[in-house]
Amino acid sequence: LIIISLTVTAILVIFIVPLTIVFFIYLSNILLFIYQRSGELKGDPLSHVWDSARKTIASFWDIYARVWHGYELHGVENLPEGPGIVVYYHGAIPIDYLYFLSRLFLWKKRLCLSVADHFVFRLPGLKLLLEVTGVMPGTREECLVALKNGYLVSISPGGVREALFSDESYQLMWGNRKGFAQVALEAKVPIIPMYTQNVREGYRMFKERRFFRQLYESTRLPLMPPYGGLPVKFRTYIGEPIPYDPNVTTDELVEKVSQLSLQFQATCFALYCNFLLSFQTKTAVQALISKHQTIPGSIWKALLERFDKRRK
Repeated sequence: LIIISLTVTAILVIFIVPLTIVFFIYLSNILLFIYQRSGELKGDPLSHVWDSARKTIASFWDIYARVWHGYELHGVENLPEGPGIVVYYHGAIPIDYLYFLSRLFLWKKRLCLSVADHFVFRLPGLKLLLEVTGVMPGTREECLVALKNGYLVSISPGGVREALFSDESYQLMWGNRKGFAQVALEAKVPIIPMYTQNVREGYRMFKERRFFRQLYESTRLPLMPPYGGLPVKFRTYIGEPIPYDPNVTTDELVEKVSQLSLQFQATCFALYCNFLLSFQTKTAVQALISKHQTIPGSIWKALLERFDKRRK
């Protein structure tokens, strides 16, 4: 009985914080629903009439971030005044990204619209929260419209795969995803890299995961649960923007494709620009990880950083 009790207790401890976060997310949605009913609000969920509700939700998450993770946000000055695409590393759960959204709104009163995996929109009871916080499926058209309207748009190219199968080595798992670069080129906006220090030390996935990898590839659902929730130090770093460059062409490129049809020249040039920008972005995010993260990650060091005042 003692062994069983200790085992059950251990299981509850390693899963209790992730489950608490899920509870708080649904509580946020309930608060927005109450706000909607009491104020009889209708219309665009992104409009300013929702700002007081957004401020309440953001304040709650910011307090949680300060207390539990001693959260710090650095480099806000690198965000453009106008539209741009924020590209970030995806932890086991994106709680650090939620902290970023909350503090950005509290500091700058700015919304950053978020591209999320399709499974997020299948979760029951979160529709209002997703709409008010600007979470969207992230089709090319939706992203272009959001950027045209002056919003920041964020995306993690690694997405759920990076969340599930990256580890304390902080390996980027972007594959061939370059759509964000194409959107940035079409919208003529900068890309801003972002990374949260120790995000993998706070929440992790189990090592033995071949079965879960096969399960994910066949279902595209994140069925492997995260664990942890230790109060390690979180610092989000926003890197310098990668500006849109209308003069990215080179004489060498023109020479190589000069004998091709005009249509194929345009296609080659677009692919070249897309590849170059996605490579620059990946390099920028990796540089933030190399600069601010001990690799492999250490939970103990991350916990001790809560008491390291010099890093501030």
